[in-house]
Formats: sequence, C-alpha cells, structure tokens
Amino acid sequence: MQSAPRTLRIRALRERKAVTKTASTTAASPESNSPHLERCADGLYLVAGDVRLRGDFSSLASRVAPARISSELLVKACKVKGANTPPTAIDATAGLGEDSFVLAAAGFSVVMCERDPMIAALLADALDRARADERTAHIAARMTLAEADSIAYMNSAAAQDQTVDVVFLDPMFPAKRKSALTNKKLQLIRALESPCTEGVELLNAARAIAAKKVVVKRAVKAPTLTDAKPASSIAGKTIRYDIYPPLAR
Repeated sequence: MQSAPRTLRIRALRERKAVTKTASTTAASPESNSPHLERCADGLYLVAGDVRLRGDFSSLASRVAPARISSELLVKACKVKGANTPPTAIDATAGLGEDSFVLAAAGFSVVMCERDPMIAALLADALDRARADERTAHIAARMTLAEADSIAYMNSAAAQDQTVDVVFLDPMFPAKRKSALTNKKLQLIRALESPCTEGVELLNAARAIAAKKVVVKRAVKAPTLTDAKPASSIAGKTIRYDIYPPLAR
C-alpha cells in the first residue's frame, strides 16, 4: 500500500488543533514550582521554579545545513534506498522534535507523536515559529504534529493497513544516578515524560506500520530496547541506532 496515506495526515492535523487548545488553556500560578506553561513575546515556555524551556528549531540551523545533513548518523540510519517519492516517517517519541526536524531537513515527511499535552504544546509553538521563519519554513512544512499515544496511534493505522517508510523511536528511560542532576531542563522533561515501560509494545507497533525499517536511538553502551535483536546498528561516540525490519505481513 502507498506510504503516507492521506488519512494519517488528516488525523495528525486534527490532533494539532487539540494541542493549540491545550496551549491556550493550561495555566498555573507564576510562583508555582510545578511544571506549567507561560506565553511570552518570543514563544511558549514550560516553567518550573527557575527553569524555563522553549522549543526552538532555529538553533539546529548549522546541524541541518546542506553540506552537513547527509553526514548525520540519524539520516544515515533512516535512509530509504531507491525511493521514488519523498520518504515518510513517524517519530513516535517526538519530545521537542529535534530529531524530526533533522529528518525533515533530509527530505522526510514526518508525523510527530507526543502524548504529553504540555510538551506537545511546546512542540506546536516551535513548529508555528519555524513555519513563519524563512530559514526553516521549507523544513517545517514537512512536519505534522499529533498529540497522541504513539502505540495507540500506530496500532490504529496498522489496523487500517496504513504504512510509512520509517518509524523512529527514542524512548525515555530512567536516568543513571550520576547524570540525573546534570541538566535541569532534562529533569523538567523527565518530570512530565514517564520512563518507557512498554518497550515490547512500542517496538511491535512500530514494526507493524513500518514499510522499510524501524530505527531505535540508544546510548552507545545501552542494552537494546527489547530482547529482539536488531538487524544492524550504526554507532557514533555516544549514540547508537539499532535498525529493525518490519514485521512480516
């Protein structure tokens, strides 16, 4: 079946409207240390105490420059050989969308799944600003946001015999004790994103909808996501990408 079905994109756009509503209605006392959203002149922020976090794709400009994009390990891992049309992907663990942005810069049409409403709101705001910036608009035009549980989203699409070329996974896992306090912004995200406890279900859902491959991002010395052995891996100094084939159809 043809990849990137129109119904997938329509569903993602509907979810995108829900994100906008969340961003406009989520509020908390400015004195609160609990994570909450604050709208400022330069965008939407996630705030907790003295920590402030905003999605921003403009900071990735040098990383996605035409002369450098093909050397990105992520792009090498997700590359689809012999594609006659622009390749399609689902980033099933989107977070702030940086990996999605890199894939879109490499030519992929990307649907980003993010289940936490606050992080999804940050991502929606960053995407709006990227679309309004002439430096990033052509990349952001290939990105669509779905505020949804990715396992349910992919299972629903697979039940309708819909596919994409590549599914990318970068699940949140418990931090090591030594590194847990090194980055306050990462701590803020971890306060909202529960560590992944559904690795088997996530990988199976991804392999059911992927037409070409599933790519899983891991720390270079980390164990595999599940007991399933990847078909191959591409590793750098700190990051490894494990590559799995689709499930047999």
